[in-house]
Amino acid sequence: MSDLTEEQAKIELARLAMEIAYHDRLYYQNDAPEITDAEYDALRKRNAEIEAQFPALVRSDSPTNRVSGTPETGFAKLRHRVPMLSLDNAFDAAEFTEFCDRARRFLGLTEPLGIVAEPKIDGLSINLLYENGVFVHGATRGDGTEGEDVTANLRTMPEAIPERLNGPAPASIEIRGEVFMTKADFLALNEAQTAAGNRLFANPRNAAAGGLRQLDARITATRRLSMFAYAMGESSEPVAETHADYLDRLRAWGFAVNPLSKLLGSEDEAAAFQADIALRRSGLPYDIDGVVYKINDLTLQRRLGFVGRAPRWAIAWKFPAEQATTVLKAIRIQVGRTGALTPVAELEPVNVGGVLVARATLHNEDEIARKDLRIGDTVVVQRAGDVIPQVVSVVTAQPRGAEAYHYPNLCPACGSHAVRPPGEVVRRCTGGLICPDQRVERLIHFVSRNAFDIDGLGEKTIQEFYAEGWLHGPADLFRLPEREAEIAEREGWGRLSARNLSRAIRARQIIPLERFIFALGIRRIGEANAKLLARHYGTFENWRAQMLAATTIGSDERLALGSILGIGPAIAEELADFFGEPRNLVALDELAAALTIEPAAAATTADSPVAGKTVVFTGTLETMTRPEAKARAESLGAKVTDSVSKKTDIVVVGADAGSKARKAVELGVRTVTEAEWRELVGE
Repeated sequence: MSDLTEEQAKIELARLAMEIAYHDRLYYQNDAPEITDAEYDALRKRNAEIEAQFPALVRSDSPTNRVSGTPETGFAKLRHRVPMLSLDNAFDAAEFTEFCDRARRFLGLTEPLGIVAEPKIDGLSINLLYENGVFVHGATRGDGTEGEDVTANLRTMPEAIPERLNGPAPASIEIRGEVFMTKADFLALNEAQTAAGNRLFANPRNAAAGGLRQLDARITATRRLSMFAYAMGESSEPVAETHADYLDRLRAWGFAVNPLSKLLGSEDEAAAFQADIALRRSGLPYDIDGVVYKINDLTLQRRLGFVGRAPRWAIAWKFPAEQATTVLKAIRIQVGRTGALTPVAELEPVNVGGVLVARATLHNEDEIARKDLRIGDTVVVQRAGDVIPQVVSVVTAQPRGAEAYHYPNLCPACGSHAVRPPGEVVRRCTGGLICPDQRVERLIHFVSRNAFDIDGLGEKTIQEFYAEGWLHGPADLFRLPEREAEIAEREGWGRLSARNLSRAIRARQIIPLERFIFALGIRRIGEANAKLLARHYGTFENWRAQMLAATTIGSDERLALGSILGIGPAIAEELADFFGEPRNLVALDELAAALTIEPAAAATTADSPVAGKTVVFTGTLETMTRPEAKARAESLGAKVTDSVSKKTDIVVVGADAGSKARKAVELGVRTVTEAEWRELVGE
């Protein structure tokens, strides 16, 4: 990866965002994935590696900043009291060691960390709420914040999910686990499907997900579903000091806990445990795709907290995947939201580890030339490593394609010139606003589940209405109810579906600020950054005003924006560029006029003495590391920045503080010592 140029990285990140979103829809919404978990994990790994090397290129739709799943329609939604986030992955001992080293650096520790190892079940994550020891409701993970209410279906699993906990329990506690189907039960189900002439399930995970997400709980009751409990969400009182102790509490309460879970004395024992489980994997009665390692001390877990979509205190060490050979049937060019032309291989479907792979990335124009790929070549498709699935090489021992592939210089969507400037590798459509693929992709992003989430406005409908001439920009979406009668007359619609669409659109005319910001599709503003901006500026009016002020190079507003933890100067430039374009402001104001944009939710720590305060840490801290101090301040509702301005409320001055401390004095900003800060926040 180190030999990637910036433009090559841009192309690959665009392709990865598209590819991961495509597989998310198949996996979480359709229960019909085309690739294995190992393939999917490697896609995310590659994306994270490139973003780490090129942080300025992080996209607005970056998979790194969001949890994979999104709730599908058909079930009511339940909000988790504590978010259910994803895990970062390791694929070898070096990456696992780096995870441990990062945790120690964050905590300022040098001694080994006690670790609990748990085989990673390939199933469906569930969050169960118990109040006064009684099961209240359960939900899927969904987007990490809210999931689907599958309580009725879970009640058909009394052997796995007790209706009442055995023994003393907190007044309220969220218990988390993985619902799965054993290999034996999966084979029996498929035998029954064959006898009934019904569709077969691809694997136990799909069968378990399909069984749990039945709208009729009676169907769920016919499936033999199991569950291992393994984690805790919110709890009204402490239940254990270590994760190992918590697993013992789960067993005592009546839950099944994976019997292979093991407390390791140090992280050095993990490699041996990983190798042992890998050898035993094929003989286990259920599917696993790796091992989850969690820091045992719950106090350390709380100190470590989370970064982006994942905890700092846990990691999934995944098993490696495979390679296969197949025939390159065609090369298809996809046009992205920014006009980038990205090549995708159409393959003769090949079975790799039980999954049919029919598409793979070709990265970019230079990669096709470097590998001398030709239509008809026999190629190696890799399922692990840099990108999965990807075409690794040509099998030269087989007959070659007749001639080299010629990359198009015209956009396949609109026929405009596709230009590659000297010194760059990306080829982009010059059609801009006239290119249907770009305009349609922007609208699809706008209505996507993590943005406005408008039911009934999927890709097909957006394309249909765009072709009709009804959609040109986002504001046009909210004029569609005026066309309800026309929509009802269209083929495949009708009065009821048209009315439901109008209701869904009107329901989204009230939108939280963070979703609004994310929906705009500003480069590098993903869900996490949208939430940071919303939390920092509070209201749409304030955000708009401050962004306009930030368009002036060197302004205090731009400097303050670029110092928000998690934003940085590169993203500040993107925001300034967006607001510096008059046509963007026209579209923004036209859209805002059609909406009620709700202010960012107030911090849950309303009694925190630093909630809403802007805080700067400077100098060397002695009782906590800088990342830990920033994370703790933000968890208390403070806004942490890296530069001092007249808008700063508190500067925490550590040892050997320099210019920031002097500037605070000059501006009359309150300064406190590290000890005074800890006393202020109650530590």
